[in-house]
Amino acid sequence: MVIRQAEFAGSSRNVNQRPKARLPEFAFIGRSNVGKSSLINMLCSKKDLAHTSATPGKTQLVNHFLINGSWYLVDLPGYGYARMSKTGRANLEKIIGNYLHLSNEMVLLFVLLDSRHDIQKIDLDFMISLGESGIPFSIIYTKCDKSGTNILASQIAENEKALLEYWEELPPVFQSSSRDGRGREEILSYIDNILKTLE
Repeated sequence: MVIRQAEFAGSSRNVNQRPKARLPEFAFIGRSNVGKSSLINMLCSKKDLAHTSATPGKTQLVNHFLINGSWYLVDLPGYGYARMSKTGRANLEKIIGNYLHLSNEMVLLFVLLDSRHDIQKIDLDFMISLGESGIPFSIIYTKCDKSGTNILASQIAENEKALLEYWEELPPVFQSSSRDGRGREEILSYIDNILKTLE
């Protein structure tokens, strides 16, 4: 897939405030500071499309980006930011839940995991809840340039072992790096293939 056009289409707190044009949506989510905005910018080859920040918890709305005039890339707030107030976390959970459960146009959710670390309980709990709700998802490992080949392979193997305790079969898994562009073609081709099945 070639991304010819990528533009911000609007922010919302609930599905009723989404952009009016109803098009297929591919959403991205992960723990705060997992590298979500950087990945989105890398996929779209647009440096400042999604605002990146060194401060976790920056994204607090559902952001829609119109891609090639035919589908939306959706940037969801990160989960699990410990320093946010209880009320703030509850509000974000409500915004995320509203989108995940009420957006009929969402085709697939990409769950981002930091490739350098073991899967945390909050990630497992989140993915288990997706499975229980029948929400289709894939996994993208971020920051894959930060580890050597063997260490990266070993860490991902450990994480897959943890996931297989809950699933008989793993969802599609991708490795990415916003720094060296790793995973871009594979992820976009995967989205493109899904879009073709919807036509």
